Amino acid sequence: MQHHRLTLSISYSSAGRFLSSAALFLSAACFMFSPACSKQAGNRQMARTVSTGAHTALAVPAAAPVTVENFESGTKTAYAAANVTLSTGVWNFSDALLGNLSTDRRDGAQSARVRNSGTLTMEFDLAGGASSVTIRHAVFGSDGSSTWQLWYSTNGGSSFVQAGSTVTSSSTTLQTASFTLTVTGNVRFQVRKTDGTANRVNFDDFTVTGAGDGGGGGTGSGKKFLFDATKAETAGNADWVIDEDNSTPQRIPTPAQSTVTASTAETYWTGALSSWGIALVKAGDTVETLPSGAAITYGNASNPQDLSHYAVFVVDEPNILFTAGEKTAILNFVSSGGGLFMISDHNGSDRNNDGHDSPNIWNDLMTNNSMTTNPFGFSIDLTNISETSTNIWTGASTNPILNGSQGAVSSLQFNNGATVTTNPSANAAVQGLIWQGGFSQSTTHIMCASSTFGSGRVFVVTDSSPMDDGTGAPNNTLFVSWSIPSHTALFMNASLWLAKLQ
Repeated sequence: MQHHRLTLSISYSSAGRFLSSAALFLSAACFMFSPACSKQAGNRQMARTVSTGAHTALAVPAAAPVTVENFESGTKTAYAAANVTLSTGVWNFSDALLGNLSTDRRDGAQSARVRNSGTLTMEFDLAGGASSVTIRHAVFGSDGSSTWQLWYSTNGGSSFVQAGSTVTSSSTTLQTASFTLTVTGNVRFQVRKTDGTANRVNFDDFTVTGAGDGGGGGTGSGKKFLFDATKAETAGNADWVIDEDNSTPQRIPTPAQSTVTASTAETYWTGALSSWGIALVKAGDTVETLPSGAAITYGNASNPQDLSHYAVFVVDEPNILFTAGEKTAILNFVSSGGGLFMISDHNGSDRNNDGHDSPNIWNDLMTNNSMTTNPFGFSIDLTNISETSTNIWTGASTNPILNGSQGAVSSLQFNNGATVTTNPSANAAVQGLIWQGGFSQSTTHIMCASSTFGSGRVFVVTDSSPMDDGTGAPNNTLFVSWSIPSHTALFMNASLWLAKLQ
């Protein structure tokens, strides 16, 4: 995707989230008035309802609900006991408030702050039971450590039972406490500060996973998709997230996925990938975001968003290099059966001005890792092309990505993207799917491709424009491409193929 602006400076908040400046300048790769830099915008369409076939909304049971209270809505500035209406419902805050000071440890604009023997109590029930709860916590400012407990009630708050053990908060950065439960039916929760001291503790991202979902890919045929937001996917003019609140991507999109219906518009969520996320939910799958500051791990039992809990990991135009540990985690995830959806942009698309663009970052993953060189059998070329191609692989009629349950693919439009070169000698499973027009279907000039690695699957497309649905954070210049011919079918087919649903 050719862009009209890049960030001039970057900074990090106390919670580790990436923030970009509002400064603009002309990209060296593109003069903003050039026809090649202007994306074609079609008439807006909502993400289309999943078509009939092997994977439909009726045939696939929805995954167990995930409820997240991120404390971003509501106002409570005093410690006196009172009810406050949050995004999930009414909570009672006793010796607690919603804090937004620089010394409040928070993942967004604000978090809960509790002192003395204060409590945070749900005044409503969750109907789906609970299999797990995670809570992020840290000490406020320079306060000393505090202890606290999680309690739950299955009788409307008449009595409560403790979940797990007492937790000690001693860090000034948010840590994640995890609790495993087996609770069915109605349930509500309460957080109790237990040390009784004046030390204050912050709580954020209170996450409840409903009963029946063990965190390994949803129930029935539905799978869990994780969209990355740790690699500056919202830098500059990009907005490659399924949902964001106050321009900050959160783990669970809001409103809740359980409220999405067949007629829900993509504007239900805010993000340039919201159409994609809504379409997956309509298909019976579950979507989450890996927010900035979270860890990319595989096999880490203490990480509630460890890749082992998901079927597919989507990374749309990363702008920060993967660390050595992250590369190992991603490759182990794929090798162990996961699906990796790789999206690149064109050469010179360094949105956060750190010297690395997405072609460089993806190539670094594949050539500079601890496991194997060129594990997927392809590399991303340092090119910049714009065209609509109908040069579809001749084997498309039997290919589940090009002719799957979501329809047949007949074209792919790039507005400043790169190309792929395949190397079957490195991985015989690699397969070009769509080529530039006028070129033979060989190992070069490829616009998207698939591969396998171990027992997992990989799909790569080298322009971030085609999945852009035109919605996102204020002041970003975005375009409608998701609904351009064949794009919805291509990316939904690829998603379901990666999840081994077709």
